[in-house]
Amino acid sequence: MERVVLPWASLGHLLEKAAAQYGDRSLIRFEGATISFAAANRRASQVANALLSLGLQKGDRVAVMLPNGTEFPVLWLGIARAGLVMVPVNTEYQEQDLEYVLRDSEAACLLIHCEFVDRLERVRPRLSSLAHILIAGGHASAADSLETRIETAAATLPQVDVAESDLINIQYTSGTTGLAKGCMLTHRYWLLMGHTARMAIDIRPGDVHFNAQPFYYMDGQWNLTLCLIAGVPLVLVPRFSVTGFWKTVVDNGVTFFYCLGTMPLMLLNREPDELERHHKVRAVSCSGIVPAMHATIEERFNCPWREGYGTTESGTDMFVPFSDSESVGSGALGKPIQSKEARIVDTAGHDVPRGSIGELLMRGEPMMLGYWRRPEATAEVMRDGWFHTGDLCLQDERGYYHLVGRVKDMVRRSGENISTAEVEGVLAQHPKVKIAAVVPVPDPIRGEEVKAYVVLREAAWRETVPPQELVDFVRGRLAAFKAPRYVQFVEALPMTPSERVEKHKLIKSSQDLRGGSYDATTGKWVL
Repeated sequence: MERVVLPWASLGHLLEKAAAQYGDRSLIRFEGATISFAAANRRASQVANALLSLGLQKGDRVAVMLPNGTEFPVLWLGIARAGLVMVPVNTEYQEQDLEYVLRDSEAACLLIHCEFVDRLERVRPRLSSLAHILIAGGHASAADSLETRIETAAATLPQVDVAESDLINIQYTSGTTGLAKGCMLTHRYWLLMGHTARMAIDIRPGDVHFNAQPFYYMDGQWNLTLCLIAGVPLVLVPRFSVTGFWKTVVDNGVTFFYCLGTMPLMLLNREPDELERHHKVRAVSCSGIVPAMHATIEERFNCPWREGYGTTESGTDMFVPFSDSESVGSGALGKPIQSKEARIVDTAGHDVPRGSIGELLMRGEPMMLGYWRRPEATAEVMRDGWFHTGDLCLQDERGYYHLVGRVKDMVRRSGENISTAEVEGVLAQHPKVKIAAVVPVPDPIRGEEVKAYVVLREAAWRETVPPQELVDFVRGRLAAFKAPRYVQFVEALPMTPSERVEKHKLIKSSQDLRGGSYDATTGKWVL
């Protein structure tokens, strides 16, 4: 495992070199608007100078709460050029999770779209570190307008020394303790992500890349880095759309895209048409392909789909080569990339024999520096140079790794990692709830759904408390995707002698939904 030598000192350096090489070529396309490599380079310098003019210093955190569009990617590059650190904020965050991320990151500046300002106002008085707020897309004053600040700033390179080892992101990911943890990601992390993707996909001149995920996730960011390295355009859309997906692919001549395993399942449910077979896509990378549907996906959409595996903490870990058609339907995650090593260990930390199940450990690059302001949490997952993923895996006879479960107390819903402890903590704030336990429920489309077992303070309330009231209570405080879909009232929860909830018993009983669960999607009880 050798250290990869990169020809770029930072993301800003990569952008500068790409602009010089590719000039007026299209870098970002969004709903008819196009930004060239050269224009993105100029705009990023304006962003950097606009932020530095506020008095921000290298290393200060700049939170960004914007929908997809041409602005978000360029803001990231400008923040990078200024030596600042971006904190991407999920646009679905409500009062509780929004306040936590802004306060925990100690963000000094927030770039926010006007449609989210109402949410910010409710928590603004409790954010002592937040000195600057710039608003996009609205009728803000010149001093508060993000667009005005950028357009009136100089397009010269700021005099800030930025190295590949410097932080560029604090990327929050759900933790098993209930508090999201900020992964500290460097310029080198993203440069390696783009470099590795280019090697794996074999990006060629004339390729067109596509990203349908929100840019506040890491997917859009490594996709942009890949395009900067390869000199190809990145097509963005406001959000993933089942009805508009293949039209966007065809209209833009897309040749490659990355997606989550829930997306092809949703696309399979639409009526077939010619667009989904007559396109230029030659390769798709996907995380979480359902093995039983893999061959059907490839046949229906007329292109190879290959599995990839990684985490926010460790970036890209492994993938299945596009030349390996034997992997279709196997559920294999692939083998580690060139700059990574993998182990599977038992609970004592000893390597298990091939074919046996244990926790997956990864070592190498890319890798986070650790969790922001969480040295204990960092030490828990980073031991002797190995990152403990919390995923249970086995290795087959070909050396490929397979995911079989997880150690972490999480729900994975449509690609979102949801901390069960976070949802339980909010439910416990409801005045009528005594205790709640949240577990994953299998779902054919989203992978897993959130189910809450709830013990009320008074048993008699089970007949009078609407379960939708509890769902809405969570939605008012956390992002909607974290709210339980299923609620089941119980008299008591199974407990260990040390008074911990025996969730494995709840998970086992939730493999089907019979037994009086309320389904918030249909508003009906599942009998």
